[in-house]
Amino acid sequence: MFWRPRNSEPSLRAIDTVSPGMRIAAAWSWRFVAVAAAAGVLIWLIMQFSLIVIPLFIAVLLAALLGPYSAWLTRRLKFPRWLAVLTAMVTLIGVVTGLVWLVVAQVRAGWEDVRDRGLERWDEFLVWLDSLGFSADEITGYIDGILGELDLSTNGPLVSGALSVGGTAVEILTGSVLVLFSLIFLLLDGRGIWRFVVRLFPARARSAVDGAGQAGWLTLTSFAKVQIFVAFVDAVGIGLIAFFLGVPLALPIAVAVFLASFVPFVGAIVSGALAVLVALAYNGPGIALLMLAGVLVVQQVEGNILQPLVMGPAVRVHPLAVVLAVTAGGLLAGIPGTLFAVPIIAFLNVVVRYIARGQWRTTPHPKLGDILREPPAEAPKETA
Repeated sequence: MFWRPRNSEPSLRAIDTVSPGMRIAAAWSWRFVAVAAAAGVLIWLIMQFSLIVIPLFIAVLLAALLGPYSAWLTRRLKFPRWLAVLTAMVTLIGVVTGLVWLVVAQVRAGWEDVRDRGLERWDEFLVWLDSLGFSADEITGYIDGILGELDLSTNGPLVSGALSVGGTAVEILTGSVLVLFSLIFLLLDGRGIWRFVVRLFPARARSAVDGAGQAGWLTLTSFAKVQIFVAFVDAVGIGLIAFFLGVPLALPIAVAVFLASFVPFVGAIVSGALAVLVALAYNGPGIALLMLAGVLVVQQVEGNILQPLVMGPAVRVHPLAVVLAVTAGGLLAGIPGTLFAVPIIAFLNVVVRYIARGQWRTTPHPKLGDILREPPAEAPKETA
């Protein structure tokens, strides 16, 4: 009754000739492209609103650190919630202020001595170069040539960067205010904020989202506490080595190591190099080599003992994933990217585990140990 083209059957046969493997590959390919595009748009939006996102991330990490302390004050000492939050905030500000004051006081007290000894080492370095056949005038000419390559005009990078200091200061002030207010509200009403976020999802998905979010939050709190401990051990170890070797500014070096430890890999390299440079400028090459050996020993103890024993049970992320995440974060967002890479990977690791196993059906209130524990292997089925 209806007209049909004569060659319609071959076209249907041509479709049928596509192998099942190719169909599966095509289905996975377009889904992967869609997910990658969505992730790219999300990263682009985060970079566009970095002035809001970065302070919010910092506030979340600080809330993960101060949340258990505030809850302990409320539960054990019967503090009102507002007083517990205020006490936690004052403790944080007091610790940071005390560290900054100690560093400034130590640097001001020992700066002249370090400067004079550094100039003596520089003169010794010039004498050593002169013994190799390089005159002081040639070295000065090389330095002047390097400085001459720098564009010191009004449109140059140095001058334009100096002119933008005002804008940067405003951004830092704005970000600090956002961190402060976000931290206060997260500590005061974090559960209410999370319930609001959960209600944004469809009703059927709320249980999974709620359980996964709680599991991820447990990971962040564990990561914050363990990272504080690891950073403290690094700072004490390197600071004591600098003190016993007679390196000046041992306390500022220890504080720098403590703060830099929160940036994986990059922070350890920068803080270790700072300690070695101070030892080289003040004490000479021999003490600098001993300082370098001490820094390497402390970092090896951290990487091979502390990380597997302490960080491993709290946040089970493979070291290769950490390296790749830190590198990708640095390429995408610089120092903030390296700082947030490991917490984000740890959070996503636990969330994916929780949802993939369907644990919200059996454990609506997750425990971190149950999530990170590998499921028991199924016994092989016996074949007839």
